[in-house]
Amino acid sequence: MLPASIQISGELLSPAEVQDICESLKEDGLRLLSVRGCQLSDRDFGRFCRGVAGSRSLAQLNLNLGVVSGVGRTRHLADALKANRSLQTLFLHGSPLLDAGLAALNPALSTHPSLVCLDLGDCMLGDEALALVGGMLPPDGAKSGLRELTLSANPRISTKGWARFAVAVAHSSQLRVLNLDYNPLGDQIAAMLAVAVASSRTLEVLDLEGTGLTNQSAQVFLDMVENYPTSLRVLVLAENAISPELQQQISDLLSEGEEEDNREAPPLRQSHAPSSALQPIREKHQPLTWLPHSNSGPPMVMLTSGLGESLLAETEM
Repeated sequence: MLPASIQISGELLSPAEVQDICESLKEDGLRLLSVRGCQLSDRDFGRFCRGVAGSRSLAQLNLNLGVVSGVGRTRHLADALKANRSLQTLFLHGSPLLDAGLAALNPALSTHPSLVCLDLGDCMLGDEALALVGGMLPPDGAKSGLRELTLSANPRISTKGWARFAVAVAHSSQLRVLNLDYNPLGDQIAAMLAVAVASSRTLEVLDLEGTGLTNQSAQVFLDMVENYPTSLRVLVLAENAISPELQQQISDLLSEGEEEDNREAPPLRQSHAPSSALQPIREKHQPLTWLPHSNSGPPMVMLTSGLGESLLAETEM
């Protein structure tokens, strides 16, 4: 029997409920654990983290929407991540980490042997934290790093911080999905990201929804996908001041690239689809809802990432 999942949202967790969760973790009976937006005492959070530390089955942990709400909890989580070896996906969206919190988590995050998907959206991060995140995207020839990264809605990051991060993206040897939606990037940073995308051999999904872009940025991306080889398959440009015509041109070119890759690729062996309970779920800034990715459609300009749910399955192969 496959390990079970526990998904609880927005509830007040009693000590008895936390104890039940810890028992399941101790017995290696959990694959997915989500307590998104839940309230629990600091003492119970410490017990919860000790359970995570000892689990050998837990692959996905969702602590979105303020569960990690202070310095003490950040330290408990850091200790848990240092001991845990199974976790592949960690969601911390909407946690008030600030730069200090990310600095406390960084040693555990950057050295975790299995972590491939990380959501740090709306965590009040600044330039110092972003520099640490860039270190989780090692260049070719180095250790493996993140394949999916979400940094949505972190408006404290400066233009200089994003520029440095774009260099890390360009040289990352693993990153496939990058979600930067609802950051005030503007055309200048978008141009730097276009260069990073052109340089990357792995990046397939880039979400720039609601980032203050204009037709100027769209034209740069259009020139890139039209004239240079790229791994990019999905570019999200919704909620920007970009004409529908430019968005459609980019979408058409990305679709053509996908069709060519499909013709050239060898046939895939049939395999069972990953359980829907194990598919990563990402918070979107507006509206704030809990939405699953979908990979059923062709590459498009205005759709969200469709790649994330494959990461967990691939690491098990």
